[in-house]
Amino acid sequence: MGCNNEDFLWRESASEQVLDLRYTFLSSLESESVSIDSISGRVIAEPIVAARDVPEHDFATMDGFAFDVTDAYPLTLGSREVYPEDEPPSLQSGEAIRVATGAPIPEEANAVLKREDASIDDGVVRGPDIEPGTYTYERGSNISEGDVLFEFGDRLSAKDAILLSDLGHERIDVVERFSTGVLATGTEIHEGKSRDLDSPMLAGLVRSWGHEATYEGSVPNEYDRVKSAIDRLASEYDVVVTTGGTSVGHKDHVVRAVADLGSVLFHRVRIRPGKPIAVARLPDHEAVVFAIPGKPIGAHTVASLVMRPFFTGDSKAPTVKATLERAVSLGPDGFEYAVPVTVTDENGDRRAMPLGHVDSPLRIYEEQFDPSVLSSSTRASRADGIVITRASLAADERVDVVPYSAIE
Repeated sequence: MGCNNEDFLWRESASEQVLDLRYTFLSSLESESVSIDSISGRVIAEPIVAARDVPEHDFATMDGFAFDVTDAYPLTLGSREVYPEDEPPSLQSGEAIRVATGAPIPEEANAVLKREDASIDDGVVRGPDIEPGTYTYERGSNISEGDVLFEFGDRLSAKDAILLSDLGHERIDVVERFSTGVLATGTEIHEGKSRDLDSPMLAGLVRSWGHEATYEGSVPNEYDRVKSAIDRLASEYDVVVTTGGTSVGHKDHVVRAVADLGSVLFHRVRIRPGKPIAVARLPDHEAVVFAIPGKPIGAHTVASLVMRPFFTGDSKAPTVKATLERAVSLGPDGFEYAVPVTVTDENGDRRAMPLGHVDSPLRIYEEQFDPSVLSSSTRASRADGIVITRASLAADERVDVVPYSAIE
């Protein structure tokens, strides 16, 4: 395979294709029912549509007196006090009724006079003029019947249990977790001459994104064995993640193997380090393959930015602002560069030091960012995040840092 830069995708385009692939793939999976306290990280199997208004009644948000503001003072004080567990009574014209915070108010009422603002004398209520809606939580103001609150494919979080519980759901149908087989390629790894630095990290990423991952060992740089191993894993797992063998050297067999087994959606993304990623579909097995380059920092970078949307449904890379400590120039145009940085924060002054700059604890480059060497540096894993840029960076420039904690 040639290496024509025109074949490279920008990260945004690659992520869009990965998200489209995810949606198609999810539609083919089975679902299961889980309790509401087990939904965090799970993918919803069907839309959730509100079957009723929430709240179902107007509620008081303050202890006081519910009444219709079109009635003039003085108001007759009703004999009941309404609590959250009660059904709201009817209200007569010119009448006010005591209500506790959280209590449903009568249909005829449209405001609550705060208790400390009210004057009670001989069974009548007086107070200042107030507007409709004062100290009330109006029916349907939170959710209206028919609102679509969750879409098929949404990834749920623990906080989603709040809304789902309010709608009365005790169990939710979710898509089964993706099963993922992780395969290392490389004769040096297979023969134990080099450590497999990528597979534990990639399996950990998949698990952190809410899915299952199993390490399936290694194969040497032999085309038939690479192809056979991928073919076997694709019959056993929903997703196969390979590491190594994605470039264009004569011993890089992974991309050719998956092309022979199925169809390659894309190969190579305009990001350094990590550009020689490939994504493929293997329709005979209804499996997806992510072929990740073999250098560990590059592998982590491109997996976190391009593979992650398949598992999470989210291609966004949240950022925090920081001031860059040193200037960083870049290599060839036509790429995004993911520059690892360490971040310090003293009294709200957040500063980012490029990890790899000669003034950092990892001394790889003086000014021009060197993704090739840094991609293999295990020390670079101690960075706090990355700055993604297409242009050189100046010292003291305000930059957007993608924290690793936001994408792992």
